[in-house]
Amino acid sequence: MLRGLPASEGVCRGRLFVLAPPRPLVIEPRPITEADFPAEIQRLEEALLTTRQQLLEVQRRVSEGVGANDARIFDAQLLVLEDPFLHDEVLKQMRRDKVCIEYAFHDFAQRYFTTLSSVEDKYLSERAMDLRDVAERVLHNLLGQELPADLSHLHEPCIVVAYDLTPSRTATLDRRYVLGFATELGSLTSHTAILARSLRIPAVTGLTQAVAQVRTGQFALLDGYEGLLIVEPTEQTLYTYGQIERRQLALRGRLEQLRDEPAITLDAERLVLSANIESAAELSEVREFGAEGVGLFRTEYLFLNRPKPPDEEEQYAAYREVAEKLAPAPVIIRTLDLGGDKLPEVAGDLDERNPFLGWRAIRICLQQPELFKAQLRAVLRASAHGNVKLMYPMISSLDELLQANALLEECRQELRAAGRAFNPDLEVGATIEIPSAAVMAASLARHVRFFSIGTNDLIQYTLAVDRLNPRIAQLFEPTHPAVIRLMRATIEAAHAQGCWVGVCGEMAGEPVFAPLLIGLGADELSAAPARVPAVKFVIRRLKRTEAAALAAYALQCETGREILTRCRDLAQRIAPSLFEIASGAELEAAAAAPS
Repeated sequence: MLRGLPASEGVCRGRLFVLAPPRPLVIEPRPITEADFPAEIQRLEEALLTTRQQLLEVQRRVSEGVGANDARIFDAQLLVLEDPFLHDEVLKQMRRDKVCIEYAFHDFAQRYFTTLSSVEDKYLSERAMDLRDVAERVLHNLLGQELPADLSHLHEPCIVVAYDLTPSRTATLDRRYVLGFATELGSLTSHTAILARSLRIPAVTGLTQAVAQVRTGQFALLDGYEGLLIVEPTEQTLYTYGQIERRQLALRGRLEQLRDEPAITLDAERLVLSANIESAAELSEVREFGAEGVGLFRTEYLFLNRPKPPDEEEQYAAYREVAEKLAPAPVIIRTLDLGGDKLPEVAGDLDERNPFLGWRAIRICLQQPELFKAQLRAVLRASAHGNVKLMYPMISSLDELLQANALLEECRQELRAAGRAFNPDLEVGATIEIPSAAVMAASLARHVRFFSIGTNDLIQYTLAVDRLNPRIAQLFEPTHPAVIRLMRATIEAAHAQGCWVGVCGEMAGEPVFAPLLIGLGADELSAAPARVPAVKFVIRRLKRTEAAALAAYALQCETGREILTRCRDLAQRIAPSLFEIASGAELEAAAAAPS
């Protein structure tokens, strides 16, 4: 039995496929002269461009297959390519030592990687993996060589064991043949682990010397709950895990039975349970998992990785497709929520020190009214073909909301003049994800029909925490009293003005938090499609009175830990089968049992 770190939940069994570490590139310091400098620089520029195109293609595939949110992890690799320090240092070494560009690049990248890897800082050491992944691609492109074989050639189901899987290699995994994977390197917060969770395949990282200890063809069991790789498991082990799988299968069957059932509490309180989607490709999942519509349709995929933004007609076609296929179920279309760095034609030479607090989302749209109006007209036109609602992101003040509504009214007048059909009673809402918006909720609610609380950003902005930064990830606390009180104040202010309130962040997809959000007064929860069944399972075993009592308790707590503990206690009490897997002791005993 090999023990590592649980990176992605699940259990699988099958034959191992051991992926040998790629042979290190041997690059000789081929001497060059000053006359060769321009040609060498040109080779570097071409290799960087080719690598960028390859990464954009990987990002596109991940966006289509997993989701745009997960595709953003490749932004870090794209930033490496654009790092002026790396570029300048490589050219400096080439000129100083008069060596070929591939040697200069390899030498500098290796030294940079070694430095980052040796730092006792999880965040920096994991970003070193991004550098290594990019550097490998650049070097192969410089040398005109093919990249090491990926895992797309597999033809039989197996558990992959590797020294490491880079994010770009993980993105090529075919879920039909890769049952799960185990690696020697990596951690819970690595990009590879994040992808594994999104792909919903079991994964274990940190398995020291795993490649040397196992062989291709051995039968094994991979436990992504406890971080175990059990080679040639005993009958007792297989029996124990068989029990776990049967529990999970039974639970899955119970969840599937709820697909067409409403999200209603035991005391007849009706909730709307919707899905968050990234593109029209996910519409089948909305129905498959029993969501009642789309509570958040992210439109960013239409704008990414292209030289020019999509025009009105292209956007209209995309929004109309979603509206028609889901009608009469509602679809809430959120307007553009990207940073300026993702819109090169619009941003120009924008150089922001802190894009998270910079020129993005509604701020770009209000300063680029033609860009914004093309999207608004497309949404309005799509509203003639289904139950479409419109939502503005990142509203921070009443002035922004009034400006957005004024532009929307201009679009209505333009469409009327052109004889274009649209729903004149289109519902308009705003996301509440900035503390200033939560504080101003009463004023904002007079000018919209609904709010949707984006918990991810609301938590980050309220607590000044980057949730993707492992150094401070422990400070990202969904149940922080300040966050809970802001949510309660927002909901009360909205209801006082006759507005309904949804929650569309990750909290809405966590069964543990469903009772708290309902108790705070949320009218709708919108989550990733696959999360909908478990949330519905909890709601249908909950009394509204229990949710109200939980919220009342949370609002008088002084620490997030107290609130989280009470949330877990209630969820586990009303839906125990949702949280039962097996105890660590039970699994240890089974794994250690003699043959």
